[in-house]
Amino acid sequence: MLRTHSFLSTRTQERSMKWLGILGLVALSECLVMIPLTKIKTMRETLREKNLLTNFLEKNTDGRSQNVARDPKLSLHPLRNYLDLAYVGSITIGTPPQQFKVLFDTGSGDLWVPSIYCYSPPCRAHKVFNPHLSTTFRLPGRPVDLIYGSGRVVGVLGCDTVRIGNLVDVVQPFALIRSQFGMQHAPFDGILGLGYPSLAIRGTTPIFDNLKRRGLISQPVFAFYLSTRKENGSMVMFGGLDHSYHKGEIQWIPVSRPHYWQITMNRITMNGLNLGCFRGCQAIVDTGTSFLVGPSRMITIIRRLIGARPVGHEYAVSCRYVTRLPTIVFTINGNNYPVPPEAYIRKSLRGLCLSSFAGGTENMSRSETWILGDVFLRLYFSVYDRGNNRVGLAPAV
Repeated sequence: MLRTHSFLSTRTQERSMKWLGILGLVALSECLVMIPLTKIKTMRETLREKNLLTNFLEKNTDGRSQNVARDPKLSLHPLRNYLDLAYVGSITIGTPPQQFKVLFDTGSGDLWVPSIYCYSPPCRAHKVFNPHLSTTFRLPGRPVDLIYGSGRVVGVLGCDTVRIGNLVDVVQPFALIRSQFGMQHAPFDGILGLGYPSLAIRGTTPIFDNLKRRGLISQPVFAFYLSTRKENGSMVMFGGLDHSYHKGEIQWIPVSRPHYWQITMNRITMNGLNLGCFRGCQAIVDTGTSFLVGPSRMITIIRRLIGARPVGHEYAVSCRYVTRLPTIVFTINGNNYPVPPEAYIRKSLRGLCLSSFAGGTENMSRSETWILGDVFLRLYFSVYDRGNNRVGLAPAV
């Protein structure tokens, strides 16, 4: 933040602040790149409509990630379950540009899209990259194998020009997918990771780090606004902030471990009852997760408190009582971030009121860890500051 010296007169300070405001607006217009995100039907909703959800969930909970955890060629993301994500934006790859709908994911570090060499059913349902049509494509050719909670992609590493709005990143590594499992009904073609470099394929540089290193953005920050109300209106912004998307001041929280966007949380309460995080715990702020995810034992307690009952592989509450359910409060860096029942209960296309809590984080860390996904991020404008290794949160408009 810029400061005027204390010995300046009041009038001089006022003039300085006016000029700083004007310069700030100029900087905002020239340096802030905003990418619209579209809210669309989720993979879970599509599978449920086609009566394929139960079969899909049974096939994709076979513990396969535990079986291959020791293979150094694999990149494992067992909690990256893309079933419920609904916000996608457009990028292009190659010269001339080929357009793709991607998920901007703060919980991973890689960019991948399907290629013309992929004959798996999921690839046939999405746009594919044709390297022969790009004059700037290069093929390092290293194998890539990424395993997620909701599927798996296998391919090779390539390099090409990637465009995000008017940001142009040349010689950017990305994975050309040759085989894809479990993502046929995903509402996106590929994924663009915005996590720290340690999350990326070994030896590659994530796209945000290249944008920062090459001076293509004025500030090493990006931010998300996820709209709750309509198909359009959500936004990811690079290189600066548009403060019209949040209310009040941004509260900054230090990153506790620069791998995920991981922060320290003080406690979690519901109706004044401490539900976990008794001596503090860790939380990952993650646009690549839709739900509020925590240790299975504590999620079971929350489901019991809200009266959620199993319906197939999901948990439902009575729609008549949603407004009477308690608010869950996450206390982070001394500030409370309430999540009311209208946010953590979602209504399915079939009229069921489903809980947005999920367990499983005990498998990723020995210490208590929670994941604050889109359920949380629809309520709070989130800023990811790589220059200062911190996360900013403020109530969304």
